[in-house]
Amino acid sequence: MKDSTTKQASSEEAPAFGPDTIEGTMRARVRETIEAIVKEELEAALGASKSARVGETRQGYRHGHRERTLTTSWGPATIRMPRARIQAAAGTTAEWRSATVTRYQRRTVRVDEAILGVYLAGTNTRRIKGALAPLLRNGPLSKDAVSRLVGRLREDFDTWRSRDLADEDIRDVFMDGWYPKVRIGGRRARVPVLVTLGVRADGQRVVLDLRRAGEESAASWGEVVTSLVARHLPRPVLAMIDGNPGLATALVAHWPSLAIQRCTAHKLRNLQSKAPARLREELTEDYRRMIYAETVSAVEQARARFTKKWRWRCPAVVESLEEAGDTLFTFLRFPSSQWKALRTTNALERINGEFRRRTKTQASLPSQDAVLLLLFGLLRSGQVKLRALVGYQDMEAVKHAA
Repeated sequence: MKDSTTKQASSEEAPAFGPDTIEGTMRARVRETIEAIVKEELEAALGASKSARVGETRQGYRHGHRERTLTTSWGPATIRMPRARIQAAAGTTAEWRSATVTRYQRRTVRVDEAILGVYLAGTNTRRIKGALAPLLRNGPLSKDAVSRLVGRLREDFDTWRSRDLADEDIRDVFMDGWYPKVRIGGRRARVPVLVTLGVRADGQRVVLDLRRAGEESAASWGEVVTSLVARHLPRPVLAMIDGNPGLATALVAHWPSLAIQRCTAHKLRNLQSKAPARLREELTEDYRRMIYAETVSAVEQARARFTKKWRWRCPAVVESLEEAGDTLFTFLRFPSSQWKALRTTNALERINGEFRRRTKTQASLPSQDAVLLLLFGLLRSGQVKLRALVGYQDMEAVKHAA
């Protein structure tokens, strides 16, 4: 009889397993984990655990709890949010506010970033609920909630692009224009977005400025450089640019002694457009042999051979090469370990590529502002990760290279 009772109890206590077991178990554990974290935070603020007698070290007292529903990446979880009064100045007390689950917070940052990404890519609120159904799991989401998210993101973006840059020890800058498709007046059009990427003394890359322009001109780039100077960015040592004459003019006007490197990839495309189709493969091989030579002397010798050969075969190619002049070979003045990173503006392609990947299913974005906000959201959330500059170990030499 005893054995029978034991077996029956074990059978009743055995958990039910099924298709949703993993999800259900994880949601329960997420709720328990959140409550445990908030409890630890409150105990640290009070200076004592529940009912502990610690004398003067206690900073306040609990007074119940309230239920809060928080939507995480595992769906909505209803948690018991503790309440407490904390001692303030002059012997008064104030209601305790959690930094982990902030006041009025209904979703985690990860969920908010997912909602913003889908919305800014051109999806309305109703479709967001459908697209993110596995994430939201019937969690509350209204039009006003999405509008507030976008509003906060816009405020954060405005603060970010006006931040002071005095403490950024920037050695190099990469500057280039990018042309995403947006809807303007019911029609799709490509609008230039001007991106400035900086390289710190430790080799880490950081986006310094991001703005939309009517066209990629000297005036537009002049506004970018003027903004960087106004935000106290010290003069960089080197600027990598795509060859846009307006950008070069703006840089020289503000920083006359700045070393400028023309993007060798952009110049190759220019040269190819000057040559007949049957000669482009040979031209590309000769050009790369010149640009990717391993020593300064080897580059100079290959440059002389390239100029002599193609002046006879296709004079327009040499004219285009001479238009860039020595700015195409500025990288030779820097440590050879960094040549790979300094020859082109490809560092910006990492940002552009991530953005295209996120929006490849959209024919165009809903507005011009959506381009900047979506890209800023990706940067802020860490979904766009920028690798350190190749050869960053020699960054100290860059300070004196120019």
